[in-house]
Amino acid sequence: MIGQDIGGLVIHLFSTFGNMVWQIFWPLAFGLMLSSWIRNLLPVSSVVKHLGKTTVVSLGFTTFLGMVSSSCSYAAASLSHTLLTKKATVANAMAFLVSSTNLIVEMFIVLVALMGWTFLWGEVIGGLILIATVGFLFSRFYPKDVEQELRQHLLDAQPQKASCGMDMSEMSGDHSDCGMDMSKMKSDDSDCGMDMSKMKSDDSDCGMDMSKMKADDSDCGMDMSSMKSSDHSAMKMNMAAEPQSATMEKITKSAGFFQMDIAMIGKEILIGVVVSSVLIALMPQDGWRALFISNDAGLPAWLHSFLDVIIGIFVAMIAYVCSVGNLILAAALWHGGISFGGVIGFILSDVLTIPMIRVYQKYYGKRPTKWMVGLLFVAILFTGLCVDAIFNGFGWVTSDQTVRALNQSGFGLNFTTVMNLIFIPVSIWYYRLGKKANAGMGMSM
Repeated sequence: MIGQDIGGLVIHLFSTFGNMVWQIFWPLAFGLMLSSWIRNLLPVSSVVKHLGKTTVVSLGFTTFLGMVSSSCSYAAASLSHTLLTKKATVANAMAFLVSSTNLIVEMFIVLVALMGWTFLWGEVIGGLILIATVGFLFSRFYPKDVEQELRQHLLDAQPQKASCGMDMSEMSGDHSDCGMDMSKMKSDDSDCGMDMSKMKSDDSDCGMDMSKMKADDSDCGMDMSSMKSSDHSAMKMNMAAEPQSATMEKITKSAGFFQMDIAMIGKEILIGVVVSSVLIALMPQDGWRALFISNDAGLPAWLHSFLDVIIGIFVAMIAYVCSVGNLILAAALWHGGISFGGVIGFILSDVLTIPMIRVYQKYYGKRPTKWMVGLLFVAILFTGLCVDAIFNGFGWVTSDQTVRALNQSGFGLNFTTVMNLIFIPVSIWYYRLGKKANAGMGMSM
């Protein structure tokens, strides 16, 4: 009997895990691929022009970008990271993160299906209040020295070229100028534009220490001792072989960013999904409800709301699934006694989960992440209290809503299945293309 119970529990755990992976795969893959394209194609000047300062217009622009991007929080984190690498302000990047995870069409559909129109408007109003609050807090209270540390961390994480340390992208196969601008040199000059007065006339080593090299070496100072002399011409032929079209070059470079993102945060995503699966499979819904304060406790309304929002944020941090999947638990918590502001705070806290915090640490470093998490916590708490006060003050909150049936399984002939059948093979191909491109540049991760 015990063996059967354990076997059933294991099957339930794997079923929950598989269903969760199936539900979040395509939005995660889509978001990360979109992030890689933006990182490669979006000019820094455009981001600086529109998002380099925190204004009402820039916050509106980032809100729109978030609404039309992926709903997956991990993908949203990657996209906000991309905006920061493109020199957007921290406030604008965080506003994008919030809008991309909370003001999305699929979340609105599930909210109406599960909890009714009141919660839809609560999410919309709460999301807009949160974006405005995030913009204010991060522009005013995020320390400048911490932002400099964040920027330095982003700079250090940028991939380095592996072509003798010089940009050789515009060199033809027959050039031997070590990737330097030779446009102003006479055809018979061979000193790379440097002062060669003290050098012998037959020196052509571009100013590098060639004392240990043979006269016919031309490997830019790298150890080529194990290569045959014929390998040089073979390398030159390989570099020129199989020329790519301009479009394919852009796809390949973007795929390299995609592969690096997976290598950087893939482990954190997997851990987050596993932990969430275990919590959902083992923790009954009544157990989550027991965390909240009963309406019979006799506490003032504002204090009850304040404590519920705090607890809602805490529960979201440890029980997060994904922006849409989390709404199932939110519905159960609402009918278990959580306040209206508490459930809105719970839903908005999908950017403060433990796996997401680990992703932030990977992207930005520990100290910038601590400030980021602290300000987001304050902003979500303030938003939850505001929404609760607004909806209760106007009498918009109803207590007779019922949880409507929702098939939690993503398997079957539905939109999720169609999108996964498209994105599973495409993402595998894209990842392998990026891995090959990075390995060719000496950046294999």
